[in-house]
Amino acid sequence: MKKVELIFVPTPGIGHLVSTVEFAKLLIDHNDRIRVTILSMKWFPDAALDAYTKSLTALPPDGIQLIDLPRVDPPSLAPWKSAESIIDSFIKCYIPPVRNAVRDIVSMKCSSDETRVAGLVLDLFCSPMVDIATDFDLPSYIFITSNAAFLGLMFYLPTRHSLNSSEFQSSDPEHVIPGFVCPVPTYVLPSAVFSKDGGYAAYVKVAERFKDAKGIIINTFEEVEHYALNCFSNGQNPPVYPVGPVINPNGLSYSDSDDKVMKWLDDQPQSSVVFLCFGSMGSFKAPQVKETALGLEQSGFRFLWSLRVQPPQNDASNMLPEGFLERVQGRGMICSWAPQLKVLAHKAIGGFISHCGWNSILESLWFGVPIVTWPLYAEQQLNAYKMVKELGLAVEMRLNYRKDSDEVVMADEIEKAVGMVMDGGSEMRKKVKEMGEIARKSVMEGGTSFNSIGKLIENMIGNN
Repeated sequence: MKKVELIFVPTPGIGHLVSTVEFAKLLIDHNDRIRVTILSMKWFPDAALDAYTKSLTALPPDGIQLIDLPRVDPPSLAPWKSAESIIDSFIKCYIPPVRNAVRDIVSMKCSSDETRVAGLVLDLFCSPMVDIATDFDLPSYIFITSNAAFLGLMFYLPTRHSLNSSEFQSSDPEHVIPGFVCPVPTYVLPSAVFSKDGGYAAYVKVAERFKDAKGIIINTFEEVEHYALNCFSNGQNPPVYPVGPVINPNGLSYSDSDDKVMKWLDDQPQSSVVFLCFGSMGSFKAPQVKETALGLEQSGFRFLWSLRVQPPQNDASNMLPEGFLERVQGRGMICSWAPQLKVLAHKAIGGFISHCGWNSILESLWFGVPIVTWPLYAEQQLNAYKMVKELGLAVEMRLNYRKDSDEVVMADEIEKAVGMVMDGGSEMRKKVKEMGEIARKSVMEGGTSFNSIGKLIENMIGNN
């Protein structure tokens, strides 16, 4: 039988690209007829992303090929434009190079008796590229690295926009969003939907194209978002395929400090350390760094803190309270970067204070580590709300913190949250452990996500 080629187009962020590669591996593991070509767009300089793409090029996984697209001139946008608007303009600049690459691949495979192109798998921000698939008579699939709650918001936006085309207002009443059991408070929606600087328009533009896809692939599993996934199986949307947790089992490591971090953890008692890590874009100003340090000190618990500070500061030690490092010596460690997956897998970790990126949430569930919610940007406020209010799988510290605000979470709040998440006998900890076991079973043969991937492959291979 002929091999089947899928063309993946991820947004060039480290979280998006890693999830894309790991999902591609899952497809190939399920069916060895599948081959994957990933079209890599060039984003702003990013050391972690560059290192990862170089590793893929040097030693590509079986069945996966990475093609570096030519760099395009970045869009000319005013500096006050929203991040989502900048991403949208960036993706638009890449439509011609992606179209050319797809044309070349399709042309080459058409002359081959061994392989045929079966479709495009597009990152959610690349949904406007559905038209490229249509031009070549190929089906397109949207791959969402976030959860079903975020997909519900994407389904809601075009409906609301048809009735009210203005940006959301903080004073808006609660919203009845598909996939949520209860009405959703406006204050936990992504900052983009409030943005008059292009963010709202970019989100709507992306969301409007979902209906044109052949299917929507989502990095979640049925048992954790059963209600939401049931809401989407109404025949009014493209079929939704939960395929998660999509986890990179080997973790990521680009820092010489890894050994130092892991050796320190090896010396700590089981479930005794609270881990603070806020993603590749998570950083704080001096007042927040000081309050966090005081909260950790007051808590009395051991801690590992991956600390990044916002420019113009570049030395976090200058922002810590006087004498702090001496007072916590032996029970606390601060590093600029930590191998998150390896840390969460370590027996010493008992709790996780997180920005609530969906990849981080899945990793914490996978290893049965309870989370304290401290969302910063993107859809993280919505993730935090879902985890606390609807699933009961996280400790609430904040649901609506925004990285771009001057709000400061005080030391007493942090101390209290640490105490709650490190409570070894809590009902919430038990629920997280149970959900971790369910998550692992979902991707094993016969599990819900394993079966969903099988149905997706049937859909893809049967299309042409």
